[in-house]
Amino acid sequence: MSDPAPAPGSSARRRAAISLGVGVFGIAWSAILVRWSGVSGLVSAFYRLAFAALVFVPWVAFSKRRRARPASPAARRAAIIAGVLFGADLAFFNTAVMETSAANAALLGVNAPIFVAFGSWIMDGVRPSQRFWTGFLLALVGMVAIVGTDVVLHPQLGFGDALAVAGAFCYGLYILYVQRGREGMDTLSLSAWSTAIGAACVLVVCLIARVPLTGFSARAWAAMIALALVSQVIGQLFVAHALGTLPATLTSIVLLSQAPLTAILAVPLLGERIRAGQIVGGSLVLLGIGVVSASRMTPRGAIQRLRQGRSTS
Repeated sequence: MSDPAPAPGSSARRRAAISLGVGVFGIAWSAILVRWSGVSGLVSAFYRLAFAALVFVPWVAFSKRRRARPASPAARRAAIIAGVLFGADLAFFNTAVMETSAANAALLGVNAPIFVAFGSWIMDGVRPSQRFWTGFLLALVGMVAIVGTDVVLHPQLGFGDALAVAGAFCYGLYILYVQRGREGMDTLSLSAWSTAIGAACVLVVCLIARVPLTGFSARAWAAMIALALVSQVIGQLFVAHALGTLPATLTSIVLLSQAPLTAILAVPLLGERIRAGQIVGGSLVLLGIGVVSASRMTPRGAIQRLRQGRSTS
């Protein structure tokens, strides 16, 4: 995990694909563990990042001598921005999980690839194709179907749906900045930087909101520790490793699988039922995002060359 720059060969791509699969499995447990913790979304977001930082920071310090090269200033800036964005994503998403169903939060949260495509357009100048707009329309209709079902059954939960989409926006930008950071920083260092920065940002929000940070049950603490280890240390670390080789658009396609996996896990573990509106809406969202991402398969090398050309012009 302390690779400075992965080789572009097929073996590196296979390792990245395996890392991404492991990361998706870890992230899919996020909504389940947040619900099991029973605490507010802000609190579980803070402890997820804080406990993970307690793992990453000493790990980086211990392995510092073995790193091939120091991180570039641009990579550090990207890691800081990624940390702020990820802290915001968790604050939105974890609160959404407590306000709506885990399945809804996961299905709406996977709209991050839409924002990845828009962000790549703005940041890298890669204009979306006609297929992008077709996929965007499919995903939009799917979101309406999901939210419509939720509002009819539980009108007071519409706020949670909006928070899940806001989290998707932040996570989409987070993916882009992690990819940028990985161009000049190893996986472990980037994870430590972004996690520590994210924890500090969420702590400030918790203090402003005056939410209690102590006095929880043993079950709540166990769920939050598991959330940090499974979804953050394992999940996000392996996703960050994959982003060092795979393009953000391709990565975002595979990340879609966390939504149906979470929905399936929520049936036996949380006692939730998957409703027809969620199946139809979730299928449209996944189909739309798949169309969007498939039309944006720009190789990582091409994006890097584009940036280098701009910097020299």
